[in-house]
Amino acid sequence: MSEIRDQKLAPSGRRKIDWVRDHMPVLSGINEDFKKTKPFKGMKVALSIHLEAKTAYLATVIKNGGAEVYATGSNPLSTQDDVAAGLASRGVEVFAWHAATPKEYERHLAKVLEPGPDIIIDDGGDLINMMHKRFRDLLPGVIGGCEETTTGIQRLIAMDASGELKIPMMLVNNAQCKFLFDNRYGTGQSVWNGINRTTNLIVAGKKVVVAGYGWCGKGVAMRAKGLGARVYVTEIDPIKATEAVMDGFEVMPMKEAAKIGDFFVTVTGCRDVINTKHMLLMKEGAILCNAGHFNVEIDVAGLEKIAKKKVKRRDNITGYYLENGRSINVLAEGRLVNLAAGDGHPAEIMDMSFSIQALCAQYLAQHKDEELPMLNYVPEEIDREVAERKLKDLGISIDHLTKVQKKYIDSWDI
Repeated sequence: MSEIRDQKLAPSGRRKIDWVRDHMPVLSGINEDFKKTKPFKGMKVALSIHLEAKTAYLATVIKNGGAEVYATGSNPLSTQDDVAAGLASRGVEVFAWHAATPKEYERHLAKVLEPGPDIIIDDGGDLINMMHKRFRDLLPGVIGGCEETTTGIQRLIAMDASGELKIPMMLVNNAQCKFLFDNRYGTGQSVWNGINRTTNLIVAGKKVVVAGYGWCGKGVAMRAKGLGARVYVTEIDPIKATEAVMDGFEVMPMKEAAKIGDFFVTVTGCRDVINTKHMLLMKEGAILCNAGHFNVEIDVAGLEKIAKKKVKRRDNITGYYLENGRSINVLAEGRLVNLAAGDGHPAEIMDMSFSIQALCAQYLAQHKDEELPMLNYVPEEIDREVAERKLKDLGISIDHLTKVQKKYIDSWDI
């Protein structure tokens, strides 16, 4: 039995799901295939992904593939209550609501695991973590799982290195059709959508500090530059820092960037990237937000301790007044700004990412009787299939190697 805020919100949620469905042609093609082949017939699939319209459509596609689907969110502030109701009205068991307390959030995670999933689709690693800690007796029945994010994969690698990972996992984020598009173009656009709709301030002429220059950071920096900002990058990796310089951005330590930034965006997957020492250096009215998975990149807990008072400035903006007489503003409690204060990535981008998810889940079902490694890269044929479907839907054709060209490339004696 689903646990959602209000079933009366279902019509609004269904409209949102139907809207993104119409703008996700690759996943819709896979949906039609799944309806015919039923790759998940007789299986239970547990999902923990940001519960908004695009992820709801993914859950529907998995259900149409024959699975019993149990869904929850992967962030307390990213769940949209109308979407949760709309998804529940279409036969998916949903356990999630917006602004869940930590206790409620954990209960909802547990609810999707209690039935004993065959396949897990995770975003950030919370389901896998709980499965290994609280539901170890159910691990033998799990075929495997799919992980959506960089942060989640970091946790999986750590689990595997310590010998704690007990089920095969598909590293979905490492697929080219995921990180090259979702992380760069999706994050780049959705982060600034979230910032702009929340603050209603101009970006042109402002100084934007982007912490982290991985694929997500590249996207955020690129979009900030396109909006007319002066962009500064902080990094710990000398190679990524060099790349940022050659892409035309200024690179410096956070303790220097803290003095000059108007907007700060953390995109690292680490913790305490902006700490209280940095905050006390910031100019009046500086705006801080996070685009990494967990709400630890900005030390909000530390800020709560040093602030003389805090006030709600606007929806999703908290102002903190500091002992030095200045104030700074934190968006969406330091949680994912593009989801906690926005609608997430554009549908056309998630069309590719969730197509990878769906096909990787199918791959696990097809190989359920084989002994797979604990960590699995997405097979190249899945990556290429998604790219080919995407080009077809865009009406674009490309060249292909002739037999002579292929022989030439494959030969060592030329």
